[in-house]
Amino acid sequence: MKIYKLDSTQRLPITLDNAWKFFSDPKNLKTITPDYMGFDIISDIDSTMFPGQIIEYIVTPVLGIKTKWVTEITHVTENKYFVDEQRFGPYALWHHKHFFKEIDGGVEMRDVVHYKIPLGILGQMVHPLLVKPKLDEIFEYRKNKLIELFGTHQ
Repeated sequence: MKIYKLDSTQRLPITLDNAWKFFSDPKNLKTITPDYMGFDIISDIDSTMFPGQIIEYIVTPVLGIKTKWVTEITHVTENKYFVDEQRFGPYALWHHKHFFKEIDGGVEMRDVVHYKIPLGILGQMVHPLLVKPKLDEIFEYRKNKLIELFGTHQ
């Protein structure tokens, strides 16, 4: 089964501390997710993430079909990175690393996602037609929303 990789970098004109506070609060994920995804956190969560934290969501990624997604925060190093991994959901594998680095005039954020599609060869055939374009669209929405919230890095 093929493992795909999504790698996205964005620079924002905010401090490393402010970036960390925003992105390490799981409640803010809804803010940077397109409305059509019907994203709702259904578990009780603390505002500060920690290794071992389980977060349950309902998402509606395609055709109005509600899907439960359960992730675990597996690694956290404050102001540097955190990792979330799917425990239950639409992917055969979802491993998402979030990196933060202070730069002149702001912060650079990098997302590296490794994922596998279920359904073997059928999933691989659907990937370029449905899954990859949808993930690209979601991350593009996120970039634009973050610019709206925090501005553009010069």
